[in-house]
Amino acid sequence: MRTISVYYPKKFVFGNGCSEEFVHDFIGFGYNKLLLVTAVPLLKLIEPIASEINKAGKEVFIYDSVNAEPTIEDLDKALEFARSKNINSVVGIGGGSVLDLAKLIAAMLHNSQTIHEVFGIGNLRKREIYLACLPTTSGTGSEVSPNAILLDKSDNLKKGVVSQYLVPDGAYVNPLLTKSVPPPITAATGIDALIHCIEEYTNKFAHPVIDVYALEGIRLISSYLKRAYDNGDDEEAREKVALGSLYGGLGLGPVNTAAVHALSYPLGGEFHIPHGLSNAVLLPYVMKFNMGASVDRYAGVALALSAAEGKDNFHTAQNGVDKIFELCEQLNIEVKLSALNIPKDAISRMAEGAMKVERLLKNNPRTLTFDDAVQIYNDAY
Repeated sequence: MRTISVYYPKKFVFGNGCSEEFVHDFIGFGYNKLLLVTAVPLLKLIEPIASEINKAGKEVFIYDSVNAEPTIEDLDKALEFARSKNINSVVGIGGGSVLDLAKLIAAMLHNSQTIHEVFGIGNLRKREIYLACLPTTSGTGSEVSPNAILLDKSDNLKKGVVSQYLVPDGAYVNPLLTKSVPPPITAATGIDALIHCIEEYTNKFAHPVIDVYALEGIRLISSYLKRAYDNGDDEEAREKVALGSLYGGLGLGPVNTAAVHALSYPLGGEFHIPHGLSNAVLLPYVMKFNMGASVDRYAGVALALSAAEGKDNFHTAQNGVDKIFELCEQLNIEVKLSALNIPKDAISRMAEGAMKVERLLKNNPRTLTFDDAVQIYNDAY
């Protein structure tokens, strides 16, 4: 059994209403200038949090200029704002893009490194500023992960920073914050969280410590996502999907994702397809490609998805793929690139981009070549 390192937040809290615990904790700290990173649609949601912190004599500066696919330029603008306010603490309240940007602001604010120097695994040298994350979607698991993603427009490719210093000091997962998420985003982010768990469990570097999280995450998300999609006020469903997303986030550091994510990056980078949707459209085709190299693991995924057990592990695994197609159909998620208006002549270019994501492709249970990437894109077309 290989050795793994799992970096947890110093404190993470899970449960309905735990945003109040964040406010209580933060007021007790010595920080007096907080940068609250969020998105415009969430301003009403975060108003009570900001107001309570203000009442305690702390300054709160709200930065809400966060795009769905944050770029290097977006980070530069956010850092300029943070420096102008002389902030000494950061909280991200929002979806994955908000949390990733908040994490990078906290890490890069007093750092002589450039963003290009910290892209990759283990290159970030430090983070000196307090950081907390409160997710408002159940998808990325960024609130507990060491990962953050930015779009590099120079080559239309999303790039990752992976570092223990990106794990927040505090993670407060309040499922009630996800109740207002509309059905399409609930579906796309939920599928993204499911894919984290699937890719962690079937990963070349899968580990028993993370298997426990991954399998339970698959079970929870696949069982409750349709309910959350159908009725956003279903608190039990929101809670279970949020917990599954949290489990997926805990595995991103020590194990991480693989070919689904690598192949999805060009879809987001060039065509700005939302991250969860770009992953979902590729998932069943990558599962088919990988099955032969890890049939026992994919059979385990199938059973966690509540798929029927087949006459052997291969047929059970195939039932798991069918279950993914079925779930995507129930959630009205397209599983064809053509339905996303991606031109077929872009396939070769996307394959070239995907092959650059070596930090994820090395995790895939089956070696994936340029020709394999082209074939998977064609199958998904």
